[in-house]
Amino acid sequence: MGIMEMLFATDIGLLSMFTIGFILAMAVFFIIWYNKKINEPNQGE
Repeated sequence: MGIMEMLFATDIGLLSMFTIGFILAMAVFFIIWYNKKINEPNQGE
């Protein structure tokens, strides 16, 4: 059984792919969100 077959055919492989994808999507979200927050003018001044 090849590595790619194990990755896409087994339950644990699919769970691993979902986890990696979720973490990458969350990283992109936080990068965009923090960049928007950094570029906002200060509310206290």
